[in-house]
Amino acid sequence: MESSALGVVWGKSAEKGGGLMHLLLGHLLDTAAVGELVWDRYLAPVIRKRLDVVSDGQGRELFALVCGLHDVGKATPAFQMKDDGLAVRVRAAGFDWKGVSPQQGRRWHHARAGAVILRGYLPQVGWNRQACNWVWPLVAGHHGRIPGRDRLVNPGVAHGVGPWPQAQQAFVDRVAADLGVDLPGLGDARTPSRGDQLTLSGLIIMADWIASDHTHFGGIPDPAKISMTAARDRAEKAWEELGLRGGWRRANLVPVNQSDLVRHRFGKAARAAQSASVDLARNMPEAGLLILEAPMGEGKTEAAFAAAEVLAAKVGADGIYVGMPTQATSDPMFDRVRAWLAAVDPEVPIGLLHGRARFNPTWAALRSQISFAGVHDDLDDFGLTDDYGMGDAFGVDDEGRVGGATRSEAPPAGPVAAAEWFLGAKRGLLAPVTVGTVDQLLHAATRTKHVMLRHAGLAGRVVILDEVHAYDVYMAQFLFEALRWLADSGVPVIVLSATLPPALREQLARAYLQGALQRRDVDLAALPTPDGYPSTTGVFTRDGEPDFAGVSAQPWRPSTPVNVRILDEDDAFDPRTVAAAVTRAVGDGGCALVVCNTVRRAQDVYAELAAAFGVDVVLLHSRFTATERARRTAEVVDRLGPPGREGAAPRPKRLIVVATQVAEQSFDVDVDVLITDLAPIDLLLQRVGRLHRHERPSFDRLANLRRPEVLVSGLRLTGEDVPRYPGGSRAVYGDHLLLRAAALVVDAADGPGWSIPADVPRLVATGYGEAPLGPSGWSEAFAVARTAWEVDEERRRVNASAFLLGGEDRLGLLSTLAGLHDNGTAALETEERVAAVVRDGDESIEVVLVRRAPAGGYLTLSGRRLGPIGEVAVSDDAVLEEVVGSVIRLPAVPELTAAARATLTPLPGWAGDPWLRRTRALILDDQHTATLGGRDLRYDNNLGLVVSTPRR
Repeated sequence: MESSALGVVWGKSAEKGGGLMHLLLGHLLDTAAVGELVWDRYLAPVIRKRLDVVSDGQGRELFALVCGLHDVGKATPAFQMKDDGLAVRVRAAGFDWKGVSPQQGRRWHHARAGAVILRGYLPQVGWNRQACNWVWPLVAGHHGRIPGRDRLVNPGVAHGVGPWPQAQQAFVDRVAADLGVDLPGLGDARTPSRGDQLTLSGLIIMADWIASDHTHFGGIPDPAKISMTAARDRAEKAWEELGLRGGWRRANLVPVNQSDLVRHRFGKAARAAQSASVDLARNMPEAGLLILEAPMGEGKTEAAFAAAEVLAAKVGADGIYVGMPTQATSDPMFDRVRAWLAAVDPEVPIGLLHGRARFNPTWAALRSQISFAGVHDDLDDFGLTDDYGMGDAFGVDDEGRVGGATRSEAPPAGPVAAAEWFLGAKRGLLAPVTVGTVDQLLHAATRTKHVMLRHAGLAGRVVILDEVHAYDVYMAQFLFEALRWLADSGVPVIVLSATLPPALREQLARAYLQGALQRRDVDLAALPTPDGYPSTTGVFTRDGEPDFAGVSAQPWRPSTPVNVRILDEDDAFDPRTVAAAVTRAVGDGGCALVVCNTVRRAQDVYAELAAAFGVDVVLLHSRFTATERARRTAEVVDRLGPPGREGAAPRPKRLIVVATQVAEQSFDVDVDVLITDLAPIDLLLQRVGRLHRHERPSFDRLANLRRPEVLVSGLRLTGEDVPRYPGGSRAVYGDHLLLRAAALVVDAADGPGWSIPADVPRLVATGYGEAPLGPSGWSEAFAVARTAWEVDEERRRVNASAFLLGGEDRLGLLSTLAGLHDNGTAALETEERVAAVVRDGDESIEVVLVRRAPAGGYLTLSGRRLGPIGEVAVSDDAVLEEVVGSVIRLPAVPELTAAARATLTPLPGWAGDPWLRRTRALILDDQHTATLGGRDLRYDNNLGLVVSTPRR
């Protein structure tokens, strides 16, 4: 009777099977066949090698088998009773479930049922306990959550009694037989690392999702038409039609005759620091962590690409993931990765990963060359909501449109966009080469549903993380956890920073080694302290113990003396004081950058300067609409960028840029003078990196501006009293780091200033160190501030630990994934909720600004008609582009956030667009004003969003 079950037990209903019911055996064989192709054509060599090692060369067979058995738990009454019509056939064949209520059926999920079947049957055919224990969680977790063993209590009749156990075993035997697999012979497979297990879990889901696409795997109700041969034919055809493939060809990496890989890839001879980084990567014995510390403009990115190529060739990786701190920094990095990838392998698929990727013109042009077929859906293939709340990470809508960016332009030459399948929900990181916000990586460190898909995408790649100094203590916990899992999976990681505190360098090394060695305590005594700047530190293991390498090099430009002065501010920190200082500096000409710590202060300073200098002043901060911020940024970078660029605008006689922290990252401008509010020393030095950044003829700068000078504002000194600074600066950075930075600034102003970049490591180490700073009269305030800072840091560390995927305290205690999602993170419905998990602080909300039309209906911010309910944005691409370009993030004020959540919704006519239907509209009146959360909001074309103080 058990054999008859193969011909009646169903796996997909007609609704899920494209109009025809699909027998369970057919779906199992389809998925096994896809698994074979995933192994042959997608997996990086390093993943295949690692699974072969634990299975004595049978990795392909083992992977295909588990793929094929993923849904064996559907051979239970609990699942077969879900469709009344199909249940009749099953019961008529003698497989009944008397006494099982629908509620009991719903409670016994087929993923857990499959784990119970394998745990019971595999030992009977010779599998050892160790092999069973690590394989069953892969089946139990194929819907995104891996339960603990306590969740596998057999419910009896709902799981199947009578003929059911034999039927369940028949499915296992048949899948193994059709694959040609020696089932008992796989039973001695040793336990892979937990990182590798998590990778396999994600890859099984990948195979299942491909095989669940009824457009390529339609239902087959006739058992005579089901065979492994037929399944392989279907899988082969689907694979080709979907355009799936893995990463670059290994032969394209690191040409043996190229001693200077940087020159070979980028056309310019490697600088000393770049050569040192690449050489260190070459000399590392295996995968490891590479920490590149170098001044702004030193060429860290090119060095990282070259080192990634070396490490990929060494370990057998076939792609990269580049994580950036923000969406704004991700877009220019995407272009740089594409240019490099074109030299490595122009056929490698690439993807841009962040919430507004669909509005990036380069990405849009690439995507326009792909025909889509309903890739995006709010529900995944199994009717599960998108827990990441982002829908398609690449920003492609239900109909395949790449909305929001101009798509008429020709696609850029170079690497192609990732195949359409990779554009579905939760699949973004599975593309071979991806660039995006670091949140994509940080979420791989959380106990969120389908986290294993992120690990499947990161395994077999080289991970590059830029601007790692930008992570606060809360985000850093997720970074450290991600490093532990990446190291456990043998993934090389390269981190870049211009201003890395020594303690953070040590924490990065510790986290990677913890993962590689699977123990909490690791010996860092031999971790080298860089003896120069730039420097590269290698962290790896040798013979099961930590090992390190370090090298320093001369910067490509000699250090430059920088004058440091302190602006004499009054107690009110009047913006007119800053404006007057700028006027003195560039009244006769020159280019100045003014960096304020809050948007409100930047707006006030700008207003004073604009009254005097008009169009020579540009304001840049995060409260402009996305389109306007991008336009302003591009204009400033064009006018103040490197000299000699083809088609660049001429350097202006005078330009004053008033900005906030947006000027700290990926902002390649060169100014003659810097006026900046006091900030933590590393951020202050990031701002200094824009000062005399590029070499240019001396006549390009006025005589009084030829020596670099930084004027520190937002700092009030009165005798021996403790320094004061604006309340906004304290709210952003806290007292501890500001006081230590103030002491360093005072020392520099009283002395010779700073030598940049030579002084950068010392300044950062001191600013984040514990040695007393400043005059004795400051010591009490310093002590109080440090205590408060330490308490807050510990609180934030503890808060982050609640979301970590594993945590350092459990290292080495667990050998399998069982129970990985116990107490897991709740479903995350929106992008804001997603960000809130890995980014600390008050939550903020993104909105789209629209106007209410006087005659009824709505207008865009510029006045274009949106229709009575906003529907024109869905039907007219040009209007859609303007609407999505009007997105803006509200300040992170709890009252505003609460009010936005409670009162702002998408316009009714936006239901047809997957991005707009999740986006709140802030409706302005004809004066561009609105009231929200007890505050008056006004959008000004020159100032951006102006937020009033709370009403009393």
